[in-house]
Amino acid sequence: MTIEQYAAPETLDELTRLLSGGNALIFAGGTDVMPQTRAGARQFQPYLINASRVAGLRGISREGARIRIGALTTVTDILESNLLSEHVPVLVEAADCFASGQVRNTATLGGNLCNASPAADLAIPLLLVDAELELSSNDNGAPSRRVVPISDFFVAPGKTVLKPTEILTRVIFDAPPSGFRARFIKFGTRPALDIAVVSVGVAGATANMVFAITRVAFGAAAPTPIRGKKTEELLEGRLLVDDTILAASSAAQKDVSPISDVRGSAWYRRELVRTLTERALHDVA
Repeated sequence: MTIEQYAAPETLDELTRLLSGGNALIFAGGTDVMPQTRAGARQFQPYLINASRVAGLRGISREGARIRIGALTTVTDILESNLLSEHVPVLVEAADCFASGQVRNTATLGGNLCNASPAADLAIPLLLVDAELELSSNDNGAPSRRVVPISDFFVAPGKTVLKPTEILTRVIFDAPPSGFRARFIKFGTRPALDIAVVSVGVAGATANMVFAITRVAFGAAAPTPIRGKKTEELLEGRLLVDDTILAASSAAQKDVSPISDVRGSAWYRRELVRTLTERALHDVA
């Protein structure tokens, strides 16, 4: 499809008004969109919109108990954030496994989530903290916003609940409580430069080795990044001892539905889920 118009708006109002017309392809860093269009996996639209200049959508802040991250915040911003290192180091840990330094400087949090890859690195730690996503649009000339839990955001590989006229503007979540511990492990042929074969995140508040507010998440192990509900139920309120960890690691295999592809078979991915869940839980304990 031929690009007929190009725009680089500088305000959110201008951006949402442009999106309200439909037939638009939006990008920021372009680290997903450009390779996909060149490979034929995604088509250009008549309207190409560069969102990278929109003011107010880049940055990390804390307001009261809540942490807010703008959708245009780069992976490098996350990696170098003192605020996130103090309160949500698991998100920084995931950023450290993300692509290469050059890509991190350009790739955005919003792009990583809206691309909706089952292997999206940043989705896993955000599932661990019950993040909410702010979606903005222009409704008949008036700004409109809605908030969606990240667990409801992903629909299928490459698909989200975003409407064609909406854009992800912010990621918001409560600062984790005292005693909150988390671990992210990504398995691939290389530490950062490869797409995950499987990734696992485990989090919870520990007191006297008892696990509470349990969160478990998996990447590249289902059609979308997912929470491991069966694993969470088994861990909640339990002592993090060897027997519990082994039982939870086995339960994790029932939470996932991996496929076989060029990076690994479904059987191999299930084994990785078990092994990495066990390793993550031992690290947290």
